[in-house]
Amino acid sequence: MSALHDLTVAQMAAKLKSRELSAVEAAQHFLARAKAHTPLGAYLAMNDDATLAQARAVDARIAAGDAPPLAGVPVAHKDVFVTTDFPTTAGSKMLAGYRSPFESTVTRKLAESGMVCLGKLNCDEFAMGSANETSAYGQAHNPWDTSRTPGGSSGGSAAAVAARLAPAATGTDTGGSIRQPSAFCNLTGIKPTYGRASRYGMIAYASSLDQAGPMARTAEDCALLLSAMCGPDPDRDSTSLDVPAEDFTRALNERLDGLRIGVPKEFFTGGLADDVRTAVDGALAELQKLGAQLVDISLPRTQLSIPVYYIISPAEASSNLSRFDGVRYGHRASHYTDLIDMYCKTRAEGFGDEVKRRIITGTYVLSHGYYDAYYLQAQKIRRMIADDLQRAFQQCDVIAGPVAPTVARGIGACCDDPLADYLADIYTLSASLAGLPAMSVPAGFGAGGMPVGLQLIGNYLQESRLLNVAHRLQQATDWHTKKPQGI
Repeated sequence: MSALHDLTVAQMAAKLKSRELSAVEAAQHFLARAKAHTPLGAYLAMNDDATLAQARAVDARIAAGDAPPLAGVPVAHKDVFVTTDFPTTAGSKMLAGYRSPFESTVTRKLAESGMVCLGKLNCDEFAMGSANETSAYGQAHNPWDTSRTPGGSSGGSAAAVAARLAPAATGTDTGGSIRQPSAFCNLTGIKPTYGRASRYGMIAYASSLDQAGPMARTAEDCALLLSAMCGPDPDRDSTSLDVPAEDFTRALNERLDGLRIGVPKEFFTGGLADDVRTAVDGALAELQKLGAQLVDISLPRTQLSIPVYYIISPAEASSNLSRFDGVRYGHRASHYTDLIDMYCKTRAEGFGDEVKRRIITGTYVLSHGYYDAYYLQAQKIRRMIADDLQRAFQQCDVIAGPVAPTVARGIGACCDDPLADYLADIYTLSASLAGLPAMSVPAGFGAGGMPVGLQLIGNYLQESRLLNVAHRLQQATDWHTKKPQGI
């Protein structure tokens, strides 16, 4: 079993289907690894009894010849997906110990596909952050260098998969929170088109931006998970697209001859570190060898995506987080004089500084006299950003560039300067604002041997094309096979 954790999802699924490996054996192996690596801070909650009960049930289905595609493969979930067998905290003191009476659609669909849940993973509080430093339950660490951040907000998910504590994990991406930690930890992660995956049971940050997606080591693994996660959910999520679930593995091996890859000049300006640029250029050169052609394009409002995002997302957060008031569930202050005092003290105690900062910002931009000046203008520019991307897709099939300006930063590097953290999202925000699918693919290594990610952005519902490009790149290179020393 020593090499079990080095198997990809696809490899493990094949061994489980052939009964070379049982679901219980796989679950026990990863539970033991997770407990042996607790200093990484990847997991927030585990429940061995629930995990092994799921594994035994899957083994029974396999024995009966009723094995779904991912039967017995372990998975761990970002702690913003509510689950009945595990507590859900969203990384916040506000929800300490909260146990949901219902299951999120994403976690339910993965369970129906046969996956076995190992536990819940650390994240920035309410998914607000880019370094996993805002979690109320401690920092997750990057397995490539534990003095550095794994990225965020899906930092625990990235750390767990990179350290081989889970074959795959779920994440959420509001402004880059799947792509950036995937890039920092040498993983493949994809944010599908907005509405592809149901948001039911996913604790909301910014409802018009939040989207669930998988994080794994290969594009093939992400395709397998995405196929299970997606599909309409009209009764539970009004923003769910009425698009049938599809098999995202079907086009993985298509040739890239003639594929037009747009390279935005705005992604390669002075703010991009030299080591990241060198790695991204190398990945683009590999795609050219596979038959793709590079096309120079422009996304002129790239810089405006930062202020637009940090007006719209806090505005939506201020509304979404108003439900955490100490009345119905979650933390409640111990001492208060009246209802208003209870609200104030509960929220002051339960929320961390970054969440408070975004609630205050969001409340301000929605307030009388500022709504037109800030929020309404931001929504107009959001439409212009989406239009820029559509014009670009008239010239190319896929857009490519860096995920982040630098490799993973040291822990605490941005704690005293939140603005620096916000500015680092510059390459990921446009796709989020437009609701486009986008992913990160391992693209080599930069300073200090730290991973670099290549970002691929597709047009609406073009996840299969992105996964095809990523898969062909991974067939031609071995960057995605590298793992942290000592893991």
